Amino acid sequence: MTKQQDWTADQIPDQTGRVFVVTGANSGLGLATTRAVARKGGQVILAVRDEAKGRRAAAEITAAQPGALLEVRRLDLADLDSVRSFADQLRADGTRPDVLVNNAGVMAPPRTLNGQGHEIQFAANHLGHFALTGLLLDLLAEGKDPRVVTVSSTNHRQGKVFFDDLSGERKYSPMGYYNQSKFANAVFGWELHQRLTAVGSPVRSLLAHPGYTATNLQTSSPVGMVKVLFGRILTPLAQAPDQGALPQLFAATAPDVESGQFIGPGGMAELRGAPKVVQLAPSAADAETGKRLWELSERLTAVRFAFPAVA
Repeated sequence: MTKQQDWTADQIPDQTGRVFVVTGANSGLGLATTRAVARKGGQVILAVRDEAKGRRAAAEITAAQPGALLEVRRLDLADLDSVRSFADQLRADGTRPDVLVNNAGVMAPPRTLNGQGHEIQFAANHLGHFALTGLLLDLLAEGKDPRVVTVSSTNHRQGKVFFDDLSGERKYSPMGYYNQSKFANAVFGWELHQRLTAVGSPVRSLLAHPGYTATNLQTSSPVGMVKVLFGRILTPLAQAPDQGALPQLFAATAPDVESGQFIGPGGMAELRGAPKVVQLAPSAADAETGKRLWELSERLTAVRFAFPAVA
């Protein structure tokens, strides 16, 4: 495998000819990912909820990197109609992505339901990315070194899926349901790997987490405790987004990463440092949990993955 010690974005191979879809690309980890990929010649579709913010992010990058291949498209992951519209438009335009980086996230809001009645963190962090991946999978399978990189968190190790109270109607905890969504990301990424491998698909499914990185995910949280603890008190311990994005960049671009691997920071407690392969929580790789979440996600999104038949 590519040497991971002290791996930086400068070691990303030439990405000319590859098309990346990066969700949440206008700030934080998504912006850092977009900037690094564009610097290496990759074309990036910035999939963002707020197009004005997306255009400002693209302008910031092109000001420093004239000729960067960037396109801004609207995508609200909490709205399944928006997810379908985004995927349909890519297909109609003949755009064929090579890499999907499921990066966008919502963290610890008060209990909120989306238009389809799902808890907002589970909807945006998991269901939206599940649906987007399924709707683009056939296009990805035709791509150049195709990959799906799903961004989870160390918090997945404290998470579980509340199958009997998915939307927090009976008992809601902002961080508990954030952990649920990040656990769902981890389960999905591993289960996708299993299913892709079973049919011999060329698409690799990888997981990544950024350790502890200072982004507006924490500082914009409406929950006071989260905002104060992660957005102020612990900020001096956090790494910058350009560093925090390295695991997902490694997963998306390193030539010899393997499908199913989980990439995180290599430093103490996986809080910071150069990317390395880290361990997925055993509960996230549980076959029954993966099957149950997959079938539930298909039902809630009305998206079924078109896996090719086994030869």
